[in-house]
Amino acid sequence: MLRKLIAPVYLNGGKAVVSLSDAAPYGDADAVALAEGYSNRGADRLIIFDQSDSDETHDVSLTLMRRMARLSDVPMWGAGNVKRPEDVKKILYAGCRKAILNAARPSNLEMLEEVSKRFGREKIAVCATAQELEALPKEQHALIGQYAQDLLILARNLDEAQRAAAKEDPESLGLSVSAVCASANLTDPVQRQMLKESCIEGIGGAFSQDTEADLMGIKALLRQDGMQVCLFESAYSWEDLNPGENGLIPVVVQDDRNEEVLMVAYMNRDAYEQTIRTGVMTYWSRSRNELWVKGLTSGHFQYLKELRIDCDNDTLLARVAQIGAACHTGNRSCFYRTVLKKDAPQRNPMKIFEEVSATIEDRRVNPKEGSYTNYLFEKGIDKILKKCGEEAAEIIIAAKNPNPEEVKYEMADFLYHMMVLMSERGITWDDIAQELANR
Repeated sequence: MLRKLIAPVYLNGGKAVVSLSDAAPYGDADAVALAEGYSNRGADRLIIFDQSDSDETHDVSLTLMRRMARLSDVPMWGAGNVKRPEDVKKILYAGCRKAILNAARPSNLEMLEEVSKRFGREKIAVCATAQELEALPKEQHALIGQYAQDLLILARNLDEAQRAAAKEDPESLGLSVSAVCASANLTDPVQRQMLKESCIEGIGGAFSQDTEADLMGIKALLRQDGMQVCLFESAYSWEDLNPGENGLIPVVVQDDRNEEVLMVAYMNRDAYEQTIRTGVMTYWSRSRNELWVKGLTSGHFQYLKELRIDCDNDTLLARVAQIGAACHTGNRSCFYRTVLKKDAPQRNPMKIFEEVSATIEDRRVNPKEGSYTNYLFEKGIDKILKKCGEEAAEIIIAAKNPNPEEVKYEMADFLYHMMVLMSERGITWDDIAQELANR
C-alpha cells in the first residue's frame, strides 16, 4: 500500500485557514500560495474543504479551487456545499480529481448513486467523522462502498481514525481509506507504527498543514519504517557522474513551467544527495566553500521537479518550481542581459502569444492615439465580444474554402481579438495553458 500525505486547506469567502483548531479564526492566508507550497514541499494530495455559508462565497471558493489546481502538481479533492448533483460537477470542473460528499447529510447519500453513475465511481469520495460513520446503518455503509471509491475519515487522532477504518472493512467494500486527524504527528514512532498497522492509505492533519513542516523528511521516516511512499528516486548515483577535477558538477537550472533558463550553479556529492533527499535545490557555494540551500536566506527556494543528465554525465539540468527571483540582483533569471541578438522574427509560438499579449496589455495601460486595440478597450466589453463573435463566424466561412491560407488569416484575427478579451478580463496564456493541462 502506498502511503500518501494529505494537506487540507479550509476556505471561507476567499480566505484560508492555516490551523485545524476550531477556535482559529479565518486568516488572510493566500489559499493559492498554500496549495502550491504544499505541492512543492512534498504533499501527495490536497483536500479543499469549502466552508462557505452562502452561494456567493461558494463561487469565490470555486474560483480559488481553479487557481489552486493550475499551480498544484498533485491531485486535489474538493468538499463542501454539495447540495445537488450540479455541485459535484462544479467541483470536478474546478480541477478537482474527486468530489467529496458528506455522509452526515442524508441528501448527499441519496444522490450518491446518481453522481457515481453520471461522473464515474472513481471521481466520488465520501467523508464523515468517526462518530458519524459509527451511527450509519449497515445498508448505507454498503451504499458508500458501491458508489464511492474513497472514504475520508475526519478524526481527533490517529487511533480514533484507525478504529473507525477497521470497522469499515474497506477491502470487502472496495474502498481506499484516508484520514485527516487534528492531532496526528508522524514524527512520533508510535504513531508511525500505528499507521503502518492500519488500512489507512492517506493521512493528513495539523502536521501536514504546517507551512514549515518537512513533509519529505516525514516520508523518509515512513520509508525507514517499511512503508511505501512517494520520494524522489535517482536513476544515477554520484559514482555514475563525471565531476570536474574540483569534485563539482555544473547544474543548469530551468523553470519547469515556461522553460526559461534561470541560473547555473554547482553541486558536490553532498549537495546532489541532499537535493534528491529533500526535493529542494541544494548547491555547493564555491565562494563560501559550504553547502548552499537556494532560498534559505531570501525565501526564493527552488523545488525540484525533474533532474536530467547530459550525454557525458558531466552536466545536470534541473527543472524547478522557482519561488521569487533566481538571481541575487532580484531578476527572475541570471541571464537578464543581452550580449547580442540577431534581428529575426520570433518562431516560438508561446513566445509570440506572450509578446502580442504584452503589447495589448501595454495599450490597455498606456493608451496610444489611433490604436485599434485602444478603440476596442474604449468601446468596452460588448464591442470586444461582438468582434470575437464576428471573427469566429469568419473562421467557419473560411474553412469551407479549400485554401488553408484564408483560415490561417481568420484564425489569427480571432486569436488577436480573444487576447484583447483576455486582457480585459485579466486572463493570461499561462492561465489557459494550465487549464488545458488539467483536462
